[in-house]
Amino acid sequence: MSNTILLSFLDLAPVPTGKTIADGIAQTVEIAQQAEKVGLNRYWMAEHHNMAGIASAATSVLLSHIGSQTEHIRIGSGGIMLPNHAPLVVAEQFGTLQALYGDRIDLGLGRAPGTDGATFQALRRQMQDAERFPQDVQELLYLLGDGTDNSPVQAFPGAKSNVPLWILGSSLFGATLAAHLGLPYVFASHFAPQMLEHAITTYREQFQPSAYLDKPYVMLAANLLLADDDATANYHFTSAQQSFVHLLRNERGQMPKPIEDMNAIWSPAEKMAVNKALSISFIGSVETVQPKIAEFIAKYQPDELIVTANVYDQAARLHSLALTPQLNLFTLQSAAAPA
Repeated sequence: MSNTILLSFLDLAPVPTGKTIADGIAQTVEIAQQAEKVGLNRYWMAEHHNMAGIASAATSVLLSHIGSQTEHIRIGSGGIMLPNHAPLVVAEQFGTLQALYGDRIDLGLGRAPGTDGATFQALRRQMQDAERFPQDVQELLYLLGDGTDNSPVQAFPGAKSNVPLWILGSSLFGATLAAHLGLPYVFASHFAPQMLEHAITTYREQFQPSAYLDKPYVMLAANLLLADDDATANYHFTSAQQSFVHLLRNERGQMPKPIEDMNAIWSPAEKMAVNKALSISFIGSVETVQPKIAEFIAKYQPDELIVTANVYDQAARLHSLALTPQLNLFTLQSAAAPA
């Protein structure tokens, strides 16, 4: 492994308290442009539904807008929740993105619904749809590939686009599937780190070279919020912490404003649960964060790191991205990763 790795950004398109969805989308565009400006490798968006504080439910539509407002950064899904969609529809959507923006497009796929049970039913899906995930991934590979000329059903756009697929996961299921299919693997350590080491070890040990990838490629996710000092970064991170508390309580709402004291918000049990979920978080000044990320990279040896900063304050997110080159841990504006 080289001394530096690639760095990318995962955005949930947060809608801050008091703002409209249009405001949130406008801020999302600014974040994508900033990520491109500082030389990050990819800008991905996640599919969530029935969440007032997240504007990326129609992921492919919003990605098209991001593509029109950026020039060269790779854009993609982190991810599309495949049980919510027919593979043909996903192939058509991402084939359209590839037709519009060329080889900048990534298609990350997840098995979870990205929502609650009632909303899952409103999406006209059934719980057993998740059991078809391996077959649906292979169907997508086929629909986006070069071999559908004689097929009675083809994706137009999509066929022969060869949009690269990634498997997302937080358990051994996704790791095993990605290894078996010879696809790159992304572990959701930014909110579900419990099986991190086991999953990436399984993926690397079981990886089978394929037409898509000749050796394992691991991207790990983390929360990253840089500021001029630790206190400022920790203050802004309380927005993400509050969001997790609301999730635990099944409370809906937009992205909350930061607060001075989280102990006024959470119970001891909630604090423990949130800290466990967000344990892969690097919050503070460049001087504080750099050795911690360096230690994380040395331990897990990822090929790429994808970070998120899902906080209320837009200026804080922009400034955090502006500071990332100072970490001196990342290869910026590189094409060394799989397409």
